[in-house]
Amino acid sequence: MALMAAWKAACGASGTVTLLIPPGTYYIGPTKFHGPCKASAITFLLQGTLKAATDLRRFGNDWIEFGWVKDLTVAGQNNAIINGQGAASWPFNKCPIRKDCKVLPISVLFVNNQNTVVRDIKSVNSKFFHIALLQSKNMKLINIQINAPENSPNTDGIHIERSTGVVISDTRISTGDDCISIGQGSDNIDIARVHCGPGHGMSIGSLGRYVDEGDVTRVHVRNMTFVGTMNGVRIKTWENSPTKSLAAHMLFENMVMKDVQNPIIIDQKYCPYYDCEHKHVSGVTLKDITFKNIKGTSSMPVAVLLRCGVPCQGVVLQDVDLKYMGEGGSSSKCENAMATYVGYQHPEPCA
Repeated sequence: MALMAAWKAACGASGTVTLLIPPGTYYIGPTKFHGPCKASAITFLLQGTLKAATDLRRFGNDWIEFGWVKDLTVAGQNNAIINGQGAASWPFNKCPIRKDCKVLPISVLFVNNQNTVVRDIKSVNSKFFHIALLQSKNMKLINIQINAPENSPNTDGIHIERSTGVVISDTRISTGDDCISIGQGSDNIDIARVHCGPGHGMSIGSLGRYVDEGDVTRVHVRNMTFVGTMNGVRIKTWENSPTKSLAAHMLFENMVMKDVQNPIIIDQKYCPYYDCEHKHVSGVTLKDITFKNIKGTSSMPVAVLLRCGVPCQGVVLQDVDLKYMGEGGSSSKCENAMATYVGYQHPEPCA
């Protein structure tokens, strides 16, 4: 209640305003920081630790929600921590095995915001995703630290959906699912200098599962390091898509892979469940996708997997050097990929 009262005062004040949460540990249930605000700019400055309630009955879709605010900065000082206290909830998450699962609350959701900066914050042990951006424009996330155990389910580090103009930089993510996932309807995404591992890697998708999904376009990912992850760079789309969409104009460059299971993977037959129908190819068309200067080691023999549904258009691999440390060396596997190869290639390109 005290936090909400402070937000109400800050949001209603004129000019530029700072809401300060001083050092200390604060236990809070689901809390919504909503605009529109009278203030021309608000800084939410966290110097302490926010700890989530553990009783799932108290929560809807998220724990901390910033919504309908313009020119918001969420910043940390003095090792500020947002602690989702997720361990008690993870056993109740059936999403990895059931399609109709009850989704657990996201730690921090940004919805319908414009011109937001999030910096110098640490998120630990989220119940579900750590940070999600939904229908937001012009967001910068800088120096974010994200931690959850490797076996924690659906603890994606940063999930982006229906958002444009997103920059993520100088960030370290160790978690149980995708370090960063870019969902449908996202455009103009720039990611640089992110360390990922453990986790499931950096994903576009999954796409093509629901009706009327938006396109994913103009994605630039560079200077990422993956250590012991399930995937490096992955594009995943479902088969049997109810409507058609596009994933296009993507550049993944200057990546280092260390002991990664699938360093480069396009999977248009994505399905994490046991009973998967293969009636129709994915409705997502992949176009103009370049993997450039990707080096390191694969922990599985197939270092490059390009599994397209309808043929991919304009897939380019340039200067790829991925070694498998086991017997036989690394290999490539392709379906309908129609890829172009430029420069040095190891493993050898698909025939």
